[in-house]
Amino acid sequence: MNAFPDAPFGPADRLDLDAVPLAVIRHNGIRIADLSDAFDAGYSAIALTFAGDVLTPAGPALAIYHGDPMDVFDLELGYPVVSPPENPIPTASGSVIIGSALPSGPAVATTVFGSYEELGAGWAGLVERAGAQGFRTGSVWIEVYVSDPSTTPAELRTDLILPLA
Repeated sequence: MNAFPDAPFGPADRLDLDAVPLAVIRHNGIRIADLSDAFDAGYSAIALTFAGDVLTPAGPALAIYHGDPMDVFDLELGYPVVSPPENPIPTASGSVIIGSALPSGPAVATTVFGSYEELGAGWAGLVERAGAQGFRTGSVWIEVYVSDPSTTPAELRTDLILPLA
């Protein structure tokens, strides 16, 4: 099973992540209150590089949280790409698109259907189920936004992936 399956994940599916190449905008030292602005500007800036044939997307939008998402954390938001940028790509908004990769190794995942407001409960459930299966989790949290954000909230699909320590 890979990080971008066509079918939804179950309650706590075990998988091995490959280091899929990414094009991301990195934000260091942000809080949950900063997410809306970061997401709106970041995804739009990266999408413009797709329209200009600078980068070729290879999967849905995602966000990788490094650290404690309930406190101050680092965030990479972007897309899987055929080839990551070799050099930083400046954007009109002043941010910079850089190459990155999914963390490789064992992980556990689930799928949440519904509004983005339900993701906190989805994460809590995944952490609980992972612990019940004896898995130790790390401090990286991956959200894959499978559905277009303009989809009605009830139909949104977000895959949650928790790399294991």
